[in-house]
Amino acid sequence: MTPDDSRQMTHALALAARGLGTVWPNPAVGCVIVKDGVVIGRGWTQPGGRPHAETMALAAAGDAAKGASAYVTLEPCAHHGQTPPCADALAAASVARVVVAIRDPDPRVNGGGIERLRAAGMAVETGVCAVAAARLQKGFLTRVGEGRPMVTLKLANSFDGRIATATGESRWITGPGARRAAHAMRARHDAVLVGGGTARADDPALTVRELGVAKQPVRVVWSRRLDLPLNGKLAQSAQEVPVWLCHGRDAAAGLKDAWAGLGARLIEVPTGAAGQIDPVAALQALGDAGLTRVFCEGGGAVAASLLGAGLVDEIIGFTAGLALGAEGRPSLGALGLGKLAEAPRFRLIETREVDGDVLHRWERA
Repeated sequence: MTPDDSRQMTHALALAARGLGTVWPNPAVGCVIVKDGVVIGRGWTQPGGRPHAETMALAAAGDAAKGASAYVTLEPCAHHGQTPPCADALAAASVARVVVAIRDPDPRVNGGGIERLRAAGMAVETGVCAVAAARLQKGFLTRVGEGRPMVTLKLANSFDGRIATATGESRWITGPGARRAAHAMRARHDAVLVGGGTARADDPALTVRELGVAKQPVRVVWSRRLDLPLNGKLAQSAQEVPVWLCHGRDAAAGLKDAWAGLGARLIEVPTGAAGQIDPVAALQALGDAGLTRVFCEGGGAVAASLLGAGLVDEIIGFTAGLALGAEGRPSLGALGLGKLAEAPRFRLIETREVDGDVLHRWERA
């Protein structure tokens, strides 16, 4: 790997990130084509998952792609889906060298794309910026490997870990900068998840606002009984922005009919020992439906169930400079821990100030 390889792959990763939240169930891929040190084509996976990044970059490069180097953040596909294999497209364009960040673990690819490239006479290098690429592709990789989407848990609290006063007042603990940053994070995920308690108490819209996004994330609510307000913001907008409701087998038929009539998608999942939605089964169902990245915004019971089951891949915390005391409402429900060693551990990967609040990002250790 040369310094230029790293630089061009970093460029490709930045392009790939543009597709996060808009390309599921496909991966968000970036591609840069370089010839004689000059970028002659670049592309990223388009909304809905196609055209693929390589197709976009090759179209921009045209005939100049012959003899060039292509930098791709994920192994080019080797199977016929709704589009021909990208490995074949690179070969047809007579690209001389392909640099790949990470292999695609999809059984339809899994090394097959690299084999096709080499069989066509192209030089192939792998592993360039692999750690950064795996982090960016965490959602896709988790869905392929574990059958579920990755989960980002967002917590916005006072510095003593509270999300509201004892009376329930919570607007606003963090400032407008933190809230705007959270909306941008919603946009980079396929879905926003809350529990039924949050949906009833806060009547959230769960949309991305003030950022001009073309595609809104799916709004997902876990509610065992489906006892959600039929005149709330989610119900009123279900025809415009998708609403998916994960419910238990004991949800009333009348409520199921009402929500289906409003345009919501109903997903029946098992309940756990405590009588609540089984988080493992629910995430498996969301993965089966194509989601790769879920942004959980609470409440405390859902957050605790995901943490307790080891299903949180990343935590994004916003900490405000105020204290609410022991009588304030905690951001997490009970985890049932008896020993410190049982607590889920995360590794700090970023911290910065956002308009007077502190943002910190952690990934599962």
